[in-house]
Amino acid sequence: MSESEPAPRSSVPALLGASDIRALAEELGVRPTKTLGQNFVIDGNTIRRIVAAADIQPGETVLEVGPGLGSLTLGLLDAAETVVAVEIDPVLAGRLPATVAERRPEAAHRLHVVLGDGMRITELPAQPTALVANLPYNVAVPVVLHLLEHFPSLQHGLVMVQDEVADRMAAKPGSKTYGVPSVKAAWYGTMRKAGVIGMNVFWPAPKIASGLVGFTRHDPPQTRASRQEVFAVIDAAFAQRRKTLRAALAGWAGSPAEAETALRTAGVDPSARGEVLDIAAFARIAEARKALLA
Repeated sequence: MSESEPAPRSSVPALLGASDIRALAEELGVRPTKTLGQNFVIDGNTIRRIVAAADIQPGETVLEVGPGLGSLTLGLLDAAETVVAVEIDPVLAGRLPATVAERRPEAAHRLHVVLGDGMRITELPAQPTALVANLPYNVAVPVVLHLLEHFPSLQHGLVMVQDEVADRMAAKPGSKTYGVPSVKAAWYGTMRKAGVIGMNVFWPAPKIASGLVGFTRHDPPQTRASRQEVFAVIDAAFAQRRKTLRAALAGWAGSPAEAETALRTAGVDPSARGEVLDIAAFARIAEARKALLA
């Protein structure tokens, strides 16, 4: 190529970089707040990595919670048919459509912005098939559980959370990080750790690394117990995780003896601890107790 020839234009759509994010924040008078857990992604390659790992198909409707200034939103619009972005900050929610119109004018009609709280929303303008989000660390688990409960159309997804939280969500029975988030998430689907994201791709940079958690929905265990009844057993078992299930479930069942009866009926060793049981075992315990009370 001669010096007089222009360089070929990249076919990769531009994403927001550090200077873009800071300029947008300055325009809006926005300073990231710890209260809302705001850490904006400023690296386009990280966005592309997240979108690729989410395995979004062209016809999908993606739910994004906490789009912020739109870093991930632009990447999602490049891959999905529709993006529904739920944002709790009215200033950020108000600016997002304009950001997309400026940078992806052909995709502007495929974005729906909802002003609301991801932990409370129960209706959306379109039924999402995938969840892809950079979630605030302090509410990540309840947000994911809430959305999986209320939007059964969500079949898969990828969320970025605190790395320690990612390990807990994807943990398997018997591991040290296995606990309430692991078991409750397993009610809805198979969770997997999908990578680690460093601190320098955010503004402001968090003090700890982030982790990616991918999930694929599956049917809950077959049981006559309700989700609430099963989750009550899980909460009781891990409230005193060092105790045996006979002792830990005594308050839930009414007494240690009644807990032991329910456990034996469910085929679970009363001397075991909650950290070794999978979601199916917790469902059997809830169902056994329900049958004994009938």
